[in-house]
Amino acid sequence: MKLLAFLVIAAVALSLAPRSFAQYMSPAELREQAKENDAKQEELVNLEQEMARAMQWNNGTIFRRVYGDDFVGILPSGQLLDKSAWIAAIENSGIKYTAFLASDVRVRMFQDTAVVTCIWSARGAQSGRTFYRQYRVTHVYVYGQRGWQAVAGQETLLPG
Repeated sequence: MKLLAFLVIAAVALSLAPRSFAQYMSPAELREQAKENDAKQEELVNLEQEMARAMQWNNGTIFRRVYGDDFVGILPSGQLLDKSAWIAAIENSGIKYTAFLASDVRVRMFQDTAVVTCIWSARGAQSGRTFYRQYRVTHVYVYGQRGWQAVAGQETLLPG
């Protein structure tokens, strides 16, 4: 009797449990959604590479477009910068880059949010001294009416 009561309760609970969205989609809809996700991931990879090029040329234009108004960035020193301070730091850094590349770009999607990690490799000169640095970078993006908007970023200077 207890087993029967348990089975009835379990059956009712399962029937009331929400089903995943994928269970309601046809195979064609699932393929279309996969293509859309691939396009969004490719767009994010391209954004990271465009931002690296912008860093090389000390150009803040892409950051004005891609960074959200409430963007918060964390430098390797731990300093917090908002969008306008970040752009000012890029445009007025005094660093002359000979190369600035984004590599090992990895995208993790969570519905309309994405976490993107990559390595920024920078070579250049500052105050007459040449340098080569690598940073592990994380950006958090939200997809909305204006496309992907970065809302947070963190840079960690890699040793060596």
